[in-house]
Amino acid sequence: MEIRNPSPRLYNEDLAPARERRWGTFSIFNVWTSDVHSLWGYYLAASLFLLCGSFVNFILAIGISSLVIFALMNLVGYAGVKTGVPYPVLARASFGIWGANLPALVRAVVACFWYGAQTAAASGAIVALLTRNDSVLQFHQTTHLLGHSGLELICYVVVWALQLLIIQNGMETVRKFQDWAGPAVWVAMLVLAIGLVVKAGGFSFDHGIPQAVLLEKTKDAGVAGEPGSFWALMAVGATWITYFAALYLNFCDFSRYAKDKDTVRKGNLWGLPINLILFSLVAGITTIAAFKVYGEVMLHPEQISAKFDSWLLALLAALTFAVATLGINVVANFVSPAFDFANVFPRTIDFKKGGYIAAAIALVLYPFAPWEGNASQFVNAIGATMGPLLGIILVDYYLIARGEIDVAALYQEDGQYRYQGGWNVNALIATAIGAIFSSILPNLTNLLPQWWGTYGWFIGVAIGGGVYYALSAMRPRVVTATAPGARA
Repeated sequence: MEIRNPSPRLYNEDLAPARERRWGTFSIFNVWTSDVHSLWGYYLAASLFLLCGSFVNFILAIGISSLVIFALMNLVGYAGVKTGVPYPVLARASFGIWGANLPALVRAVVACFWYGAQTAAASGAIVALLTRNDSVLQFHQTTHLLGHSGLELICYVVVWALQLLIIQNGMETVRKFQDWAGPAVWVAMLVLAIGLVVKAGGFSFDHGIPQAVLLEKTKDAGVAGEPGSFWALMAVGATWITYFAALYLNFCDFSRYAKDKDTVRKGNLWGLPINLILFSLVAGITTIAAFKVYGEVMLHPEQISAKFDSWLLALLAALTFAVATLGINVVANFVSPAFDFANVFPRTIDFKKGGYIAAAIALVLYPFAPWEGNASQFVNAIGATMGPLLGIILVDYYLIARGEIDVAALYQEDGQYRYQGGWNVNALIATAIGAIFSSILPNLTNLLPQWWGTYGWFIGVAIGGGVYYALSAMRPRVVTATAPGARA
């Protein structure tokens, strides 16, 4: 739809409702192949496999949690299709025209952390390949800078720079890149899995990893109970759901380009429960086979590919994994902050500049490498910060607004989403209370049990959404008259 006389402080072409809806089922499907098929996605799946204690438990836990992910993404995706607006603009309906900068910046900062984590994973695949050469290995072992080896630093900067080239031509370039990158990693994953299974002499559902090894590998996961126990499986499901916490918020950045709701639903069906289960299945098979072949638990696929006898196969595997990881970075951690930063200063920051800001922050974070360490703890700590935001946005859109948004008013300074000076106090209070219990207390104090952090995102969604609903009942919004045809 066309927005008439929008405020320059709230509008630019990147933030405007989508005019062209060219994304079909395959493009939506590939949002998820790009998001899941990465070194970090594999690393997390393999780590969670150890917590499950058995192959059957692993598929059961991943399968059920993948259905939850599918349902949540549909809720967010439908809002994007109906309104055509990106996440920070949609957030104006619940947080206010200026208050939306808060959830936008939170999502943007989280994306910067993930941007760095994924870039480090992709560059790690290149490092693993190059260190097969003795002279390069010596350089890697003897040269250090900013807390990393000189080789790691060089590879990180090169991979970091390559990603900037992908977005030069906007969202259509992103779509074309993900349409190629997502399926490509399936080839590498299958080659890796089949090759290892053949070397192992076949596949068995009995993983053969001793309980002592499982306990050692999972001791820092913050999970009550031994691998395979009920609480361990609950933690696996919770962590898998939380892994997608960022995209629950900004999936509308992509779904707004879809042709209709049916396109989103079909793309999500193939890309989420079906694709997630198959990807996790391959990750589990590879982990089992690698243990049987090499006698050790290897959670990183680049560690496995580095052991290939063939340098050519190792090269193909490393490059494919690296490219696939670039795919998730562009989809999940470049597009979102590009829109988010543009939302704060739409007159001076467009899509490209917003993405450059996110990339610059990720570069600054590299010496500190906050993503290094336990995979599930990093995922849950980062995800918990976004729980209250999702709870508020979904409650506002589906329970309070009943799916009816005045899209034109999202770009007006004096419209119904101005609230109190541009800020919805109800949303701010709900966010603060939700954040206390989802992020602040479990991560910055010892007042809560260790397992609390595993469910921080769920707690944030429940408390943030619940408090917002209660406050909205006590202090309801004032709805102004709407111009004909302005609602979505």
